[in-house]
Amino acid sequence: MTSSASENGAEPLPTGELVFTPPTGFQKLLTSARLARALPWRRFKKGSVLVIELGGGITEKRQGRFAGANSMPQITGALKKAAYDPRVSGIYLKISPLSAGWAKLQEIRQYIEFFKQCGKFSIAYMAAGGEKEYFVGSACEEVYVPPSGSVSLRGLAVSGTFLRTALEKVGVEPNLVRIGKYKSAGDQLLRKDMSEAQREQLTALLDDIYEGFTTGIAQSRGKTTQEAEMMLDEGIYKMERYVESGWLTGLKYEDEILADLEKRTDSKPNKLKTVGLKKYSSVSPTAFGIVGRKRIAVIRAAGAIVGGSGGRASGNVTAEDLIAQIRLVAEQKAFVGLVLRVDSPGGDALASDLIWRELRVLAEKKPVIASMGDVAASGGYYLSMAARKVVAEQLTITGSIGVITGKFSLEGLYKKVGYAKEVISKGRYAELLADNRGFSEEEDKYFEEQAQYAYESFRNKAALSRGIPIEKMQEVAQGRVWSGKRALEVGLVDALGGLSRAVAIAKRELGIPDSEAVALIELSREQPSPLALLSGGASAASLLQTGFVQLASGTPPLQVLSQLLGMANLEDVSLGMHGRPMAVMPDIKVEAASKLL
Repeated sequence: MTSSASENGAEPLPTGELVFTPPTGFQKLLTSARLARALPWRRFKKGSVLVIELGGGITEKRQGRFAGANSMPQITGALKKAAYDPRVSGIYLKISPLSAGWAKLQEIRQYIEFFKQCGKFSIAYMAAGGEKEYFVGSACEEVYVPPSGSVSLRGLAVSGTFLRTALEKVGVEPNLVRIGKYKSAGDQLLRKDMSEAQREQLTALLDDIYEGFTTGIAQSRGKTTQEAEMMLDEGIYKMERYVESGWLTGLKYEDEILADLEKRTDSKPNKLKTVGLKKYSSVSPTAFGIVGRKRIAVIRAAGAIVGGSGGRASGNVTAEDLIAQIRLVAEQKAFVGLVLRVDSPGGDALASDLIWRELRVLAEKKPVIASMGDVAASGGYYLSMAARKVVAEQLTITGSIGVITGKFSLEGLYKKVGYAKEVISKGRYAELLADNRGFSEEEDKYFEEQAQYAYESFRNKAALSRGIPIEKMQEVAQGRVWSGKRALEVGLVDALGGLSRAVAIAKRELGIPDSEAVALIELSREQPSPLALLSGGASAASLLQTGFVQLASGTPPLQVLSQLLGMANLEDVSLGMHGRPMAVMPDIKVEAASKLL
């Protein structure tokens, strides 16, 4: 585990490395006794294979009963329990196309490596996949694809999308103010090509993720990083070649793998003993003696940061809901500390600041350690910097200490469609957010000053929180996005690692020995609304409420634009970004080159 640059000259932070400790004979007896008393729905046959199906998105928060997506607590918790569970003979990962970020996949790999320490078998199978799917699967001891499979490993690419020409054609004028040289979120709307600043930061991110990918798969398969790079450049398309060069264990159809597992587990023909992830998630870790008495709360801030409440149902982070959870940790003596897991591209500046304040207040009483997931940028970084220590994965996207604010002027669009609108107002800035015209010179100056004030507040609080002079923070702020690796080098985070390292640091703050187990209490749970379950997604109206956040956090820009312009009531578009400063990160997607067709 890499140590923090900020640790030089000071006592090193605990690594939180996941190490399997074989249970003693007495511990095995206790586990057997506890399992014998397990509730019926937590029971399954000894010698079973834990089957984990990985595909699509992987959420941070534990999902409700009827949700289809897997969550990080489910996956990592299952891998840890299975290592100690005498009923589990091994794990079988069925991998299909993934849309999760690199940091999540990196952490799952760490738990697979932990599981392998117990000596049980680990098998990955994928019929088709690219870099992300192979990144996870390669951590298993054995990796199989069918002879007709399609595993395509060609490298990584990053791209930017630009809507300026499209907006001009339909008569929409974005009036944006951006503070920060690298705050490129508005480039999608303002530019027709990539700026040098955006090219610089995207190139650095691509370099770091490429390095993390090649180094990771090389270590898992007993290769060198150079061999991994050569394999990508070879452009392999025959599955046999992957086997010959040692990147795959073999070529097998799934029925052949299942038949082999029947032999390994002494199962009867066509009656393989298995347990699925959903059922196994109900198994309590207390049965294996890996949970202590002292409780550390885990709050997961996942999604765009917005004002109001109802974040658990909307998939967003709201100040009201998150502050309620933070205050619960502060008030309940049973909680000795907090690990804040952040997976957010940012959002509303006011909501971010209110949450930051509550975390700072709590951190004065109890240890608060931030653990960054895929993204903890802009408002996501705002929350993280309130913690005593900040831990990021090597492939986390973070930073983006900058501000963007503005509105859409629909004057040209109104003329094109024959829509007339007149406004009567009283007050110098009463028409500041009027959608039927752009900013006046006076309004433009006012808007820029407002954004500059919000930026300086963000930057100065970041400097205060990190104990860095404002001048030094200015050098690494300016909306610049960093990988976790580089964020460590410039002092934006304290250590590299996952949730386990954040927990280890919290234990050190509390004076709890490294060898002593603690209980992690998850306070966050996704609760999709009945409408979302029926419709399968958010409505266009809900996209409008946080329109620019959605655009900046990865929704295809043309899709958002079509939704904006397709609304029957054009006044619904008028507030666009509500004229309030928003801390949002650029639209960054590092994709497998084979998927950019």
